[in-house]
Amino acid sequence: MWFNSFAFWIFLAAVAAGCRVLGHRGQNRLLLAASYFFYACWDWRFLGLIFLTTLVDFTAAGRIAALPDGAPGRRRWVAFSLTVNLGILGLFKYYGFFVAELARLLSMLGLPELSPALKLVLPVGISFYTFQALSYTLDVYRGRTDPARRFLDFALYIAFFPQLVAGPIERSHHLLPQVVRPRPRCDAERFREGLFLVLSGLFLKVVLADNMAWLATVPFGEPPALLTAPEVLLGVYAFAFQIYGDFAGYSAIAIGVAKWLGFDLMENFRRPYFALDPRDFWRRWHISLSTWLRDYLYISLGGSRGGPGRTARNLMLTMLLGGLWHGAAWTFVIWGGLHGLWLVLHRAWDAVGAARTAPGAIGRAIRLLATFHLVCLGWLFFRAESLPQATGMLATLGGPWGWSDFASTCAGSILFFAGPWLLLDAWLERRGDSLALTRLAWPWRLAVYGYVVLMLVFFPAPVAVEFIYFQF
Repeated sequence: MWFNSFAFWIFLAAVAAGCRVLGHRGQNRLLLAASYFFYACWDWRFLGLIFLTTLVDFTAAGRIAALPDGAPGRRRWVAFSLTVNLGILGLFKYYGFFVAELARLLSMLGLPELSPALKLVLPVGISFYTFQALSYTLDVYRGRTDPARRFLDFALYIAFFPQLVAGPIERSHHLLPQVVRPRPRCDAERFREGLFLVLSGLFLKVVLADNMAWLATVPFGEPPALLTAPEVLLGVYAFAFQIYGDFAGYSAIAIGVAKWLGFDLMENFRRPYFALDPRDFWRRWHISLSTWLRDYLYISLGGSRGGPGRTARNLMLTMLLGGLWHGAAWTFVIWGGLHGLWLVLHRAWDAVGAARTAPGAIGRAIRLLATFHLVCLGWLFFRAESLPQATGMLATLGGPWGWSDFASTCAGSILFFAGPWLLLDAWLERRGDSLALTRLAWPWRLAVYGYVVLMLVFFPAPVAVEFIYFQF
């Protein structure tokens, strides 16, 4: 049940109507049932995994809280939670990858290849709800969160349907209290903010991302030798806007829907293509994951303590594992490694140039464009089907720069679909407020919403494309 389907909005209307007439406890029961139904529409068989994750972390956190600080049993329960959660995630997400790599190694050594007897389907959203569950147990262990008293409340925290399959990855100290305590009704302000988020999310997904998808498919679906440099470059640009529209659109809809239901989810994207350096980019892109990796991995490894060498090591390990979180492929690992390298180099440059004055408008523009193209280089590896394809496309960028009909179509489409949204993002960036439009007079809002609706009606992509991050 996709957010951009009529079935979802019928489902949401029924859930919202039920929540309107029920009390707090009744709302929680309805929302949990609706969340399980929402997930079952994809594949009901994997509901057992969500329930197992919920049971394990509810039990582990309860046991941890019941033991005194310093008791060895606390560490054992944390280890139990980590083993079960990461074990399930590793089995479903990385089993096939490691078996394939082992088979390739055996073939190189001249030994008989393995033929895996077990082929697993990746459950949608497993990386998201696993990290959300782990953060709860770790926060209870660290004393940052009180354990949930009711299993039903904790189950809703794990399975809340707007952010279940693609985030934002919420923290227990933020979302769980909203589950436990009565929530505010959807008043005029909440409805106004939710409407902006939902409409903007639909535009980003249906108009921007899905129209960019077929443009990106062309260069990434052809042998690199048949492409020209502009076709590769514009194809990478198209994918950059596709993945931004797709993922930021999903997050905006999720946050808007949750707001209508009385919940406030964390902001997950903050105009990432206006970042001025790699660190700034990760403060804006997939914020819920970047802060998760910072708090539970980077800081646990030692963070910036211990000198530049250890800091660089910790950054690289964090980003390499962040790349592997996205999928079991070397292209994702290289994508993470590139971002880790840029973060290390930027930190070193920042340490040397810390006393320099802030750049002017021209300097900011240069930094913005440089950061955007570094990010696009990473997207090339992220989107490529294999390392040979990625390296072949990079080699093509150094080849002939002959213009083609496809390059013209791609450039025109990017300007037409992404240009207006970049102008809105630039205005929001200048205001420093992601919801600034909702505070304008109604004629201005009506003009923007009218444009969005017209684009949704007249310029949807010929074929709907599944949300990219459903595969993660």
